Amino acid sequence: MTTIRASLLAVALITTALTAPARADVSDHDLALHWAPIHHQDTDSSDHDADYLSTVDFDGDWNTLNNWENQPQLAKLTGAAYYSVVETSTHWFIVYGFFHPRDWDDQPDPFGTKTHENDLEGVLLTVRRDSGYGKLEAAVTVAHSDFYSYVPAGSPFQNGAETIDGTLLMVDGRPATRQEAKGHGLYRWDGNDFPGGDGVVYRPSATGEVPSGGNDRSVGYRLVNTLEANGMWARRTNSETFASFGTFRGDNGKDNAANAPWGWDDQNDGPIYKGYLATDPALLVDRYFSGKGDFSLTYTRNAFR
Repeated sequence: MTTIRASLLAVALITTALTAPARADVSDHDLALHWAPIHHQDTDSSDHDADYLSTVDFDGDWNTLNNWENQPQLAKLTGAAYYSVVETSTHWFIVYGFFHPRDWDDQPDPFGTKTHENDLEGVLLTVRRDSGYGKLEAAVTVAHSDFYSYVPAGSPFQNGAETIDGTLLMVDGRPATRQEAKGHGLYRWDGNDFPGGDGVVYRPSATGEVPSGGNDRSVGYRLVNTLEANGMWARRTNSETFASFGTFRGDNGKDNAANAPWGWDDQNDGPIYKGYLATDPALLVDRYFSGKGDFSLTYTRNAFR
């Protein structure tokens, strides 16, 4: 009888190890680094420096009214991306934000309809907490005033209230994203080369790097926690940086036209409100997709809320 109990206990322990949530000692940074995208940034040959990634305070201050002017003076922008992590009992939701000092055009824009100071667009990854760093099941990207949804091969997620826009390609075990030159709309990478043949391929790294030019195919970008002390979220009510909740100050081109993650909004996704992609991603994903299996809407940790 003792032998039988021991055998049953061993089976139970093995089963628990296979089905338990991802280990508790995975830090937000390590989790974000593990899933950080291979990011394909298109560049425009007329001013490729303006398409490089950076941080909001790339110029040494949080005054977002001088970023347009300081970008050409400090053209060597060092690769960086923002991240945040919130969680339920079943999933991690990781948001990455890619910042540019300018949303720009190579044609004059005297009426401020095509350009604006500051630009932050990004992607939400939904990762099931099964073991280790979990399993990636879906992505939603931000391209201007529209969101696009994708699933990697093998994901159980299916069309929900929104139609899945394509398969999320993986490169070296990471999701692959692409971002437009000038306007910086963000989508999944489709496997093709850059329009015009020039662009920068950013890869997550411990330290950020400066591209050698507009056609550099391996540049490191570092991760910056959106939720860190004195970081972007901590400054959400600071008028030096924000004109209103979730909207950066900017006075070149269209005034105050760029948004932080808690200001991102899709123009026609129904009852999913402004900022939910970052602040209530479980609800957004629950509406966007079906076939999710065990999926909790209750947060065990969410600093945005």
